[in-house]
Amino acid sequence: MENRIGVIGIVVEHREEVAAKLNDILSRHADIIVGRMGIPYKERGLSVISLIVDGTTDEIGSLTGQLGALPGVNVKSALTK
Repeated sequence: MENRIGVIGIVVEHREEVAAKLNDILSRHADIIVGRMGIPYKERGLSVISLIVDGTTDEIGSLTGQLGALPGVNVKSALTK
């Protein structure tokens, strides 16, 4: 299967409650993560994380699916064709 380059946007509500699980998921998928930027948005009580990824659609789908299953975590992705 061919690798795709993509961007994953993650919005985290109630960071304290999911941070450990979220970081565990990201660590398990570290081989496809090219870059990561996280910004706390204190005024809104949110954290926003952006990931640059390079992997198969199955690998990227596994990552986004696991992240999206966490309570208070919203995930969107855009991939190359």
